[in-house]
Amino acid sequence: MAKRRADVGTLYRGSPGQWSWLAHRVTGVAIILFLFVHVVDTAVVGWGPEAYERVSSVYHNWFVLLLELGLVAAVLFHALNGLKIMVFDFWPSTVRHMRPISAATTLVFVLAMVPIVWIMGGSVLEKLGWL
Repeated sequence: MAKRRADVGTLYRGSPGQWSWLAHRVTGVAIILFLFVHVVDTAVVGWGPEAYERVSSVYHNWFVLLLELGLVAAVLFHALNGLKIMVFDFWPSTVRHMRPISAATTLVFVLAMVPIVWIMGGSVLEKLGWL
């Protein structure tokens, strides 16, 4: 018996719900990883101020500043997507408007990220000596 075309191929076909689900999981893992690193670097305080200063000096690196910008983007996306999921859960009839609601969530995310990138990206450019 031949398989249907839908049974063969990749699981992710690019619908907004699938990409949103995947991005929500990836940003959640990124946030958890940050929290782990944050707990570890804060625990270094117990070894004295010199050890803490050595560890915290890493945060002045331009690459780590870029990671920090990515963290802010991950938290913002995760929060907005979580609100969207809550809307769908509390008001199931809104699921039929998934595409416009997803587009609105993406627009809010992009509009919020513009000033964030402007402010945080400036410090990265300063570290690189481009400003």
